[in-house]
Parts: sequence; C-alpha cells; structure tokens
Amino acid sequence: EKIHHYMGIEHNQKTWKLLEKKARNDTDNHRMLAFAKASLYHWQNSQEFQLLNEQRGEWMISHVFSVLGKGKEALSHAKKCWVLTESLNLQGFDLGYAYEALARAHGASGHSEKMNEYFLKAKDIGKQIEGNKDKEIFLADLHFDPWFECTKPMDDS
Repeated sequence: EKIHHYMGIEHNQKTWKLLEKKARNDTDNHRMLAFAKASLYHWQNSQEFQLLNEQRGEWMISHVFSVLGKGKEALSHAKKCWVLTESLNLQGFDLGYAYEALARAHGASGHSEKMNEYFLKAKDIGKQIEGNKDKEIFLADLHFDPWFECTKPMDDS
C-alpha cells in the first residue's frame, strides 16, 4: 500500500507540471486529467488515506476540468470537494480552495454571478489564512487564469 502513497504524490506533481505548462496540446490535456484522477485513486488506496486527501483530490480534478473549460464536470467535482470540506469542518487554506473550486467551476460553466459570489468568499478566506507562505500560494492560485474572459471575476481590492 505504500506504493499508493508514493503514486498519489507523483501523479499530483505531474498534474501540476502540466497545469503550469504554457502551451499544452490535446495529449497534455488528456494526460493532465488522467494524472489528477490517478492521484485521487492512489490517495484513496493509500495506507495514509485521509478524507483531507480526498477533498484535495476532488479539488484538483475540478481545477483541471475548469482549466479545460469543462464546466459541468468541474462543477460536479467542486461539489464533491465542498461536501468533504463541510463534513470535515475544514477552515483556512482548504476552505479557501473549496470556494475557489466552486468559483472556477461556475466560471467555466458561464455562471457569472455564482462565480463572483464564490470568488469573493475565496478571497476573503484567503486573506485570513495563517502563515504568509500558505496565504501567498493561495492568493496567487486564486488570481491565476483562466477566469474565462466573458466572466472575469470582480475583484473588490
């Protein structure tokens, strides 16, 4: 079962590398989604399995679908992330990312008002995150595109 722990980490890192790639092609996009799903699968089968890992895995899958402009799929996984966030009573960093997932998924779905609502909630939580490094990482991710030009979030700063 230790291999699952290792593979969960490896697939997560591969997903991030492709997310950060400037010029992805269709093969990259397919691999990125496969890596995100594989990461969650391996976390769920790890000796180290915790529902927090599942929450973060659902966030990652939602994020990838959002980046690919697949709103329906993104929203499905964002909602799974949210259910886990609520059931675990997560705060700070993970609560912020759950709101970010909902915002981005609604943006990918063309729901401007919902996107703005969740974006502002995410930003508010982000400002309250303890630890400058975690706060910096979160706020950078929150402001990273795509936010779908027709529905760019309103930023109240």
